[in-house]
This record gives sequence, structure tokens and C-alpha cells, in this order.
Amino acid sequence: MAQIAVFAALIAALGLPGAITVGFSGVPITLQTLGVMLAGAILGARKGTAAVVVFIALTLIGLPLLSGGRTGLTAMAGPSAGYLIGWIPAAFVIGLLTARVLPKYSIVLGLLINILGGIVVVYIFGTIGLLLRTDLSVWAAISTNFAFIPGDLVKVVIATVVAKSVHRAYPGLMSK
Repeated sequence: MAQIAVFAALIAALGLPGAITVGFSGVPITLQTLGVMLAGAILGARKGTAAVVVFIALTLIGLPLLSGGRTGLTAMAGPSAGYLIGWIPAAFVIGLLTARVLPKYSIVLGLLINILGGIVVVYIFGTIGLLLRTDLSVWAAISTNFAFIPGDLVKVVIATVVAKSVHRAYPGLMSK
């Protein structure tokens, strides 16, 4: 329970630096997806997903924990709703796949897992959310994601290196 709370708090803390809105979609670039990747990669599918769900639940009851002091209600009413919802399956996918490669968590596999969960899954949900919440065409909704790729790749590398270090220092952490 404490690990779930700590990672929910980490996701909130990563929103403190604020957000940068790029392009025409109104979806901000934040550090909070790094926390989602770390939750899945370190805690596993069950606890990592629980940490993300706790965080999102706190924002939905009105706590301004999203970057820029936004609440979940504000985010769900806007173009970033799909991305926020996508954090849940992202943490699950990352946690599930990470557990399958342990105890041999290699940087290459970690990068691939975090790209799949932290970028591909989130972008799929984000694109669907853009299509539902905006009047963007399918191509415009998909191409919106291109602005996020460089930053998200940096977050993938950070999450992978941190997860490798944690799993080396605390083998069996996911099973506890």
C-alpha cells in the first residue's frame, strides 16, 4: 500500500514543474508520464496500475495534481482526456512485460517495454481522446503525437535506467 501511495505522489510531484503546450491540440507536455512509466517498470502491473488509478482518482475528486494545477475533471473535459486515461493501461502493460523479463532486466528490453507501454499505448488512447474531444481529423490527431516523441523518448531512457538500477538493487521488488 505504501509503494502505491509513494508512486501516486511521485506522479503528482512530476507535475509541479508545469506543462508546455505545443501545437494546436491543447495537450500539454508534462513529466508525469515519466512517473507512470516508473510505476509500471518498478512496481509491476498490479501495484503500478493501482498507483496510477489512485493518482487519477485524486484528480477526479478535485485535487489539482495534474501539471499546471489542473484537476482530472478539467482534463477529462478537454483534449488530453485520452492521454490521461491511457496512463492506466500504460502502467499495466509496462508492469506486465517488465515482470516477464525479470530478473534479467536489460536496457534494450526495458527501452522496448517502456516505448510500447509509455508511448504507443498512451498515444493510441490519446489519439482516440483527441478524436472524441476535438474536431481534429484522424491524421491531425495522429500527427499531434509527433510533437511529444522527443521528450517521451528521453522519459523512456530515464525510466529504463532507473528501473534497471532499482531491480538490480532490490531483486524481487515486484513480487513483494
